Amino acid sequence: MPATSEPNFCQCGSLLRPLRCCAMDVATASPPGSAVLLAPQINDAEQARAGGRTDEAIGLLQQILELAPWSPAALGVLARIHQEAGRLAPAATLLGRIVAIDPNNGPATCDAARVALQRGDISGAVHHARNAVRLDPMVADAQHLLGMAMTEANRPVPGELHYRRALELADGRNPRLLANLAWALKAQGRMAESRALYDESLAAAPDELTSLLGYAKMEEAAANLDRAGALLDRAAAVAPDAPAVILAQAVVASRQGAADAALVALARMQGGDSAGLMEKGRLLDRMGRHDDAFAAWTDGKARLREVTGQAYLADYAANQANRLGRFFTDARRRMLPTAPLVPGPQPIFVLGFPRSGTTLVEQTLTAHPAIAAGDELPLIHDLADLSQQVLQSPLGYPEALADLWMGDQADGLETLRDHYLRKVRGLGIVAAGEAWFTDKMPLNEQHLGLIGMVFPASPMIHLIRHPLDVVLSVFSNELTHGFYCAYALESAAHHFALTAELVGHYRAILALRYLPVRYEDMVENQEATTRRMLGFIGLDFDPACLAFHENRRYARTASYAQVTEKLYDRSRYRYKNYLKQLEPVLPILEPVITRLGYVI
Repeated sequence: MPATSEPNFCQCGSLLRPLRCCAMDVATASPPGSAVLLAPQINDAEQARAGGRTDEAIGLLQQILELAPWSPAALGVLARIHQEAGRLAPAATLLGRIVAIDPNNGPATCDAARVALQRGDISGAVHHARNAVRLDPMVADAQHLLGMAMTEANRPVPGELHYRRALELADGRNPRLLANLAWALKAQGRMAESRALYDESLAAAPDELTSLLGYAKMEEAAANLDRAGALLDRAAAVAPDAPAVILAQAVVASRQGAADAALVALARMQGGDSAGLMEKGRLLDRMGRHDDAFAAWTDGKARLREVTGQAYLADYAANQANRLGRFFTDARRRMLPTAPLVPGPQPIFVLGFPRSGTTLVEQTLTAHPAIAAGDELPLIHDLADLSQQVLQSPLGYPEALADLWMGDQADGLETLRDHYLRKVRGLGIVAAGEAWFTDKMPLNEQHLGLIGMVFPASPMIHLIRHPLDVVLSVFSNELTHGFYCAYALESAAHHFALTAELVGHYRAILALRYLPVRYEDMVENQEATTRRMLGFIGLDFDPACLAFHENRRYARTASYAQVTEKLYDRSRYRYKNYLKQLEPVLPILEPVITRLGYVI
């Protein structure tokens, strides 16, 4: 196969010349219909691909796309070759080109959603899957893909709806579809219903790997580790070398205290799978082998960037922060309206950078009988996206909020507030007797101004943790929050500093119902910190909040296992074990460290 790095090829990795790819001038390209005379050659390329003659297929496609660069059929064959070879970034580029040329191409739109899911591009997956359903809601594959995309986007309730629609449209009770629906129910904490669906799936197809693996992960999340191990034994009998199975076995072994067995399992993984490398690093970290752990995380992130083609969207992040800072100014402070309070349960915003301790605080608060667990609700981000439409503004967010000063849009905040609360009611989060619910979407603190306008009476509890601990923990996990900042150590540090600066700006000019809480204080003096948070909300202390590890709800975050343990301090100031590796980010973080009152 031709080397993707040859200088005459486009940098996107498509194996086409730039002038016939990302640098193509539409005015000089042949029109889409020009490929009709090349149909026999396109068929030859497809036959070569199907026959395993990849180099021959690529050669034919390069010639075809020189003449007809807009050919959806030829682009589709080339995208399939990249997809089969695991080169997801160029596959996504080519599929994006197809749906831009032919927006009514349902199969290509479904493929674009599938590749986006494989890349971890969840917003792209949701976008393409929505379009696939718009094109034809009677296609089971489109409904299935939207169910997967919604569930991966931390929206398992609408994900469940689309899975059920796919089941209605499918021919019979497809075992894999049943397993995916079970996963969406697991994400809602409905473990018994999830278990029943996995049982049905395995009764129909006892060797279905998706069902065995998902069932095992569900039982592991529910702390039924022996049951999870037994299911993984069955999965290993079906696919002994499958990286996902080996990784799941390592996770279970680690939770059972068998770190050496977990490392033995991970050593069997071939090909440098990013998830395996990241888990290997976390195991090595717990064993005190810090240099080896950091090396594994570094390799894992490199592999992740290679496979997904994703990197920190630095310019986009900086532009958003600058626009928010320019809109929310001291001069405008007195002109910013607020929405009135309405009866009913109200949100508590648990704010914080990923890996700062927000899950610990949510588990603590939701052990109180008056507080329901909302988990990571994407609704504030939705309000930001909706503001332009709701306010009928020619401007985007946040500038669209200026239309609230117009007489005919004075009730715009109430519309945004009601949209948020209606979505919460639809999710069935709050039970009788609960006056509050948590919203702990990571990086909601970027929208403190919007939150303060829409929910001025809602408590904002902001988790603060030593920046070096946060950045190290972000680097040791696979996260997409924060514009893919976690894909490299330096970008995680840059986004942390950017976010901290924006929060400081908000606090300096806005009157917010805001309580900063240090993770270290929570660890050192759990009861005093818990009483402080409950008092800030306006609730009496409940001793159940100190036993947060007995809170049986499933926390849908990377910390789900840790919050089933009693409070521990092994993650506090963990950065000290990695000071040498963290040296490149010290200049980025030192100003923030000082401003937050920490030292190195």
